[in-house]
Amino acid sequence: MQDPVYLDNAATTPLDPRVLEAMLPHLGANRGNPSSIHARGTAARGSIEEARASVAALLGASPAEIFFTGGGTEADCLAVLGLARAAGPDRRHLVVSDVEHAAVRESARGLESEGFEITWLGVDGQGLVDVDEFAAALRADTALAAVMWANNEVGTVQPVRELAAECARRGVPFHSDAVQAAGREHIDAGQTEVSTLAISGHKLYGPQGVGALYVREGTPIAPILFGGGQEEGLRSGTENVAGIAGLGGAAGLAREELDRRIHHEAELRDRLIEGLLALPDVGLNGHPERRLSNNVHVSVRGVGAESLVLVLDALGFAIGSGSACSSGGDRPSRLLLALGKDEQDALSAARITVGKDNTTQEVDGFVEAFAQAVERLREVSPLYAN
Repeated sequence: MQDPVYLDNAATTPLDPRVLEAMLPHLGANRGNPSSIHARGTAARGSIEEARASVAALLGASPAEIFFTGGGTEADCLAVLGLARAAGPDRRHLVVSDVEHAAVRESARGLESEGFEITWLGVDGQGLVDVDEFAAALRADTALAAVMWANNEVGTVQPVRELAAECARRGVPFHSDAVQAAGREHIDAGQTEVSTLAISGHKLYGPQGVGALYVREGTPIAPILFGGGQEEGLRSGTENVAGIAGLGGAAGLAREELDRRIHHEAELRDRLIEGLLALPDVGLNGHPERRLSNNVHVSVRGVGAESLVLVLDALGFAIGSGSACSSGGDRPSRLLLALGKDEQDALSAARITVGKDNTTQEVDGFVEAFAQAVERLREVSPLYAN
């Protein structure tokens, strides 16, 4: 059997062979602990610092502002918990958007048990935060505001620059989850006035289990892990040298190829949208223009999302249903409900996310297979018959 055409790049991207090549020296018998001062240790430390410079260049930061973590989730948790706890006893209020990744959302909820108050910020029907509503939610005692750069389900790109500027003007730390955006959006942390920004290796053709947090110089932030004081004491634990080297390699490639990737993915995305919306009772979710270059998210009336994913998998195409960052189940997407969709639409959502290596032929074949799968499922769907 041939491998299925992979169209689930928001869940994880394939490991680029060039990234694997950068990792291999650190996976063999000669690996070293970067805290050791002998030759193997200093070689490992050198690879980490090279990766730090590469990630910094992708994000428009200085290497001293980049801290490596065990993934995007840990980076988000460190930002939310660390910024809030470092804000001081007189700042016990948070502003968090309704459409955040669970890493941000659940960290904020955890802070409620420590006495923090949260203002949950709604979005419009296309998933956008309103800048004026955001500004009105900020208070003198706000310890942290968090709005993701781009949504992991529907791909809507938020007005982060405007939101961050408002926070800077008010002296409020601002965190943005850029896990989906890094490598697909031009990010310049130095010019965007974010306090912290999270990325993940496996979303930009790097390895799983490694991420990074940008922390603007001078931003007070408290650690959430304690131990040997690695990463300037902000993230203790022996560094994942191979993973960090892979993240550095992936960041370097993303920076070099960014414009080419965005153009290629956007062409495939628009071709997909045109083909899928030509089918009856298929609607696009998220913003029609302010969306990631690779994201197509649709609701298909009368079709269960999981059934659609499985039928398409049998036809040779791998896609996602909602977000792959949470456990499965037939619960409606909380994000689509926040966008005002009804439960039926929220249960019939499919996420198709192209990548840098997908082709026009694959996209055209997918549209044909999608039409077949939808027709087949609707024939046996009592919801659609009614």
